[in-house]
Amino acid sequence: MSVIGFFDRGWSCNPNGFAYVQDETAFTFTEAGELSCRIANALLDSGLSPDAKVAVLSPNDPLAWICVLGIWRAGLTWIPANPASPTVETAQLLAGFDAELVIFHAGLAEPVRQLQEGLPGVRHWIRFGPDAAAEAGGPAGSAGPGAPGTPAATAFSQWIAAQPATKPAVNASPEDVVSLAPTGGTTGLPKGVMNTNRSLSAFVAHLMMAAHYGSEDAVVNLAAAPMTHTAGLLSLAATARGGTVVVLPKASPHAVLDAIEKYAVTDLFLPPTVIYRLLEVLKEQPRDLSSLHYLIYGAAPMSVEKLRQALTAIGPVMMELYGQMEAPASVTFLRPDEHFVAGAIAPDSRLSSCGRPYPLVEVEIRDDDGRALPAGTPGEICVRGDLVMKGYYKNPEQTAQALRDGWLHTGDIGVFDEEGYLHLTDRRRDLIISGGFNVYPSEVEQVIWSHPAVRDCAVVGSPHPDWGEAVTAVVELNEGCTVTEAEVIALCKQELGSIRAPKAVHLVPALPRSVNGKVLKKNIRETFWRNEKSKI
Repeated sequence: MSVIGFFDRGWSCNPNGFAYVQDETAFTFTEAGELSCRIANALLDSGLSPDAKVAVLSPNDPLAWICVLGIWRAGLTWIPANPASPTVETAQLLAGFDAELVIFHAGLAEPVRQLQEGLPGVRHWIRFGPDAAAEAGGPAGSAGPGAPGTPAATAFSQWIAAQPATKPAVNASPEDVVSLAPTGGTTGLPKGVMNTNRSLSAFVAHLMMAAHYGSEDAVVNLAAAPMTHTAGLLSLAATARGGTVVVLPKASPHAVLDAIEKYAVTDLFLPPTVIYRLLEVLKEQPRDLSSLHYLIYGAAPMSVEKLRQALTAIGPVMMELYGQMEAPASVTFLRPDEHFVAGAIAPDSRLSSCGRPYPLVEVEIRDDDGRALPAGTPGEICVRGDLVMKGYYKNPEQTAQALRDGWLHTGDIGVFDEEGYLHLTDRRRDLIISGGFNVYPSEVEQVIWSHPAVRDCAVVGSPHPDWGEAVTAVVELNEGCTVTEAEVIALCKQELGSIRAPKAVHLVPALPRSVNGKVLKKNIRETFWRNEKSKI
């Protein structure tokens, strides 16, 4: 199956229903589908190479996502480019991934102007704006010609003006690369992950299995997190059901809560850091969240204590997903019902898990010699099946390291319990070896997260002359709250013993995060190791 088929399924079953909504702008399935066809035909007429890579650089915007649909419909490869990334990183991404055409939002004129100076390989720049869809037959007006000083680019309306709204004749293969996405960048320079029609279709299929709806249910997905990352792909399950995707520019807590109430949102994805802020708002102002079926969380570990709060404040709708770009976001799910046992909130041993694997992948825990390990024994999480990427772009060495013996070696350390639930212990490279003892940072972080004053934390190893590494915690507090270093250490000693308790605690205004909300442990770790006397 081609990944564009998930949108086309919704188009066929609900042609006049709204596919995408943002404020006063709305696209029916027919409007969005025909526009994606015109975009696809324009791409095919642009003289690009047969396997061309096309980037979309935009904040969350329905038209930007319809451009992604057009890229897939043309049988080309989408490069997700996050507008929140530094311009120099975006330039490296587009150059390294051989982008030939860039479609960008008019509000990003200045960074695009800077990008153009160093990207001669990009043959076409297409500019759209808030009104760019009207001349394309959509519900808004035209982006029109660029104002003086804007980057050299073709107006979107002009680019598609002569194109038919019919599906182009493109023969899609399950192994065609449809997404060339950067790895998260939390542990080093991003690599280009090549996902195919097969792997992304497996992702959407897994999500539709885990997030069940009845035939009469109205499905409304809220795309609040960046659509350049997980939120965009998650929206495909809603459109496949003929549902509506409500697009928010940013995932601010008040905007998310307002949208849930206004549009009767049934599902959305948020990283844990945003859920924590949502809980703070709900303490002060309860809201009507009764329409929610699924609040999907993932992309980073979540505090068990705050998960318990969410199950009480938001409802029995929490659903965790675990994966990575190389096996897109759906290796395992912890469904809403699995957060409960006999009608009560499940014990921490269940809530701390990532759930169980889904049918289109096999998951094993393996040792360093590639041998499968039994339940209860930690090792590297290895995955194989339709969900797994094709490899890393132009990087055969890293591909060979990640894909061995037919398995994806994730670099994550985990363990299966006796019920078949997968517990993610840590990234292999995050393991702290202190005085000869292995310390998993996630265990320490769960204890620190349980303190009511703590909003978020990261535990890393810092250099120590005797132990090699010392367990070190960097802590971000809730607004108006205080805690001392001694209190945090005492809490950890009580729960974990002195070996795994932090030897130092640093309180910071905010933890460093990637544009997708992940805590950048490599940045924190490098601060300590760059200069042993440095402080955060």
